Amino acid sequence: MAIPRDFINELIARVDIVDLIDRKVPLKKAGKNHSACCPFHSEKSPSFTVSRDKQFYHCFGCGAHGNAIDFVMEYDRLEFVDAIEEIAGQLGLAVPREQGTGKRPDQGLSRDLYELMEEANLFYQSQLRQHTDKQKVIDYLEFRGLSTEVVEQFGIGFAPDGWDGLLGRYRQNVPAQDKLLTAGMLIANDSGKRYDRFRDRLMFPIRDRRGRVVGFGGRVLGDGTPKYLNSPETPIFHKGNELYGLYELKQKHRDPQHVLIVEGYMDVVALAQFGVDYAVASLGTATTAEQFQLLLRSAKEVICCYDGDKAGKAAAWRALDTALPILKPGVQVRFMFLPEGEDPDSLIRKIGKEEFESRYSASSTLEAFLFDNLALMHGLNEAALTKDAISYIEKVQDSVLQGILLKNLAYRMKKNNIIELRRDININVAKQKPLNAKGLQGRGTPLRLAIGLLVQNPSLGFGLAKQPALDRLQMTGIELLNHLLDITREQTLNSAQLLEMHREHDQKSTLIKLAQWDHQVADENVLPEFKQTLIWLNNQYIEQRYQELSLKQALTKVEKIQLTKLISIMKGIAK
Repeated sequence: MAIPRDFINELIARVDIVDLIDRKVPLKKAGKNHSACCPFHSEKSPSFTVSRDKQFYHCFGCGAHGNAIDFVMEYDRLEFVDAIEEIAGQLGLAVPREQGTGKRPDQGLSRDLYELMEEANLFYQSQLRQHTDKQKVIDYLEFRGLSTEVVEQFGIGFAPDGWDGLLGRYRQNVPAQDKLLTAGMLIANDSGKRYDRFRDRLMFPIRDRRGRVVGFGGRVLGDGTPKYLNSPETPIFHKGNELYGLYELKQKHRDPQHVLIVEGYMDVVALAQFGVDYAVASLGTATTAEQFQLLLRSAKEVICCYDGDKAGKAAAWRALDTALPILKPGVQVRFMFLPEGEDPDSLIRKIGKEEFESRYSASSTLEAFLFDNLALMHGLNEAALTKDAISYIEKVQDSVLQGILLKNLAYRMKKNNIIELRRDININVAKQKPLNAKGLQGRGTPLRLAIGLLVQNPSLGFGLAKQPALDRLQMTGIELLNHLLDITREQTLNSAQLLEMHREHDQKSTLIKLAQWDHQVADENVLPEFKQTLIWLNNQYIEQRYQELSLKQALTKVEKIQLTKLISIMKGIAK
């Protein structure tokens, strides 16, 4: 079912793009616009501008642009519909749906995967309060030192022992069972018999960035195996795209100074119990590029916390390799290794929050971890070390950060500077994208000016009389102007709404360029200039029609009258 176009227009009209972006990327007033360093590429000087008048953002460095929906899609890595729902949720609006003519894929099921996952979450929480075996779970939570507040904060629940605890709720609802099977909450054996995936486990709901339950992690309460069990990959849950605890972190901290990434959800919860409420977990997988992107957008410092054993060092090295291509200046990545035999949960219980946090400053920076490990691998073999180091430095896409690493390598290789280092080695240097600050320049043709002014000021078209001459004018691009005039004549829109209406239009890229075009027309002259372009275009039609009739051999009576009138008009234009 589609979202009505009228609702999307209303949404863009009600949201203020400056306020929306400022909550994620602090903006500074710059004239009538706002600016910041672009969140989508690395830069030292701000080239990212946000216009409250146009409800539009544009980066002159990397070219990122769009309205509020585009920003949420790009920044939070959401699909179009999810971005609309996210913005609507912030405004307290329910997203309506239009009933399509085709059948829905899950027509026999009134609830979708998200609703069923939330129901499962509530079921597990209720079992923690009501089940006959609840005491053993409460005893376990007390043994782990988890308070009621923390249990509620993370929505921890209990999956009772047995094959049909959750299944039993849907015994008479086969379509719902099918959906739960798709969501990974039920398992079907070879004979088709269905049963609960999670049994006799402490349940940790995994939420996406919007707070929706997309999966679960379950810790066994006894001696069973596996100790930890995660939801499988499903249409709504992809382990490599989610971080356990990120949603809860965002509820506590709008702009955390740092984020601590650990391996397990029990570590996240235990750390929160001791006041370290800015930890997330990678769900038992190696940290992916998508997860690092989320981390780097959440805080300026990411601390990767690993066991101090060989496996922990290997995991940290994989994380470094993943992080290098997406790092940018201003973001610090550190590697913190725990004493042998300790995990974050056990360590913080021994030493407390203050001493635990004091270890951050002693942790390894990315540069130190990179070069120290290479030194351990290659010992006194400088040639091998340098060759290996270059292979990692070349992965860095940002020229500034690459330069920092090259300086570090030059120092370690006892070179005087980077120039001397580059003289001795070959390296693929990262190229910084050239700023495209000027974009389209000049006034351009009257037609381009008319379209540009209208895109940037859609109110110019509201209530405007029809221009029949423009419908007959033969000129490349006139169809786009007529199309925009028809739209803006009937309704009041801002630039963001107008562009959103053309998200799938074949002229979308043209409209976006014109939306950010510096047409060099002062604000007070926009209306008269727009009128002048329309007059010029109407005159172009008159001239075209005059030429057409003048060249015609035999004119009808009506055409002769028309030609006489055109000659009179042409004389007036020429004066």
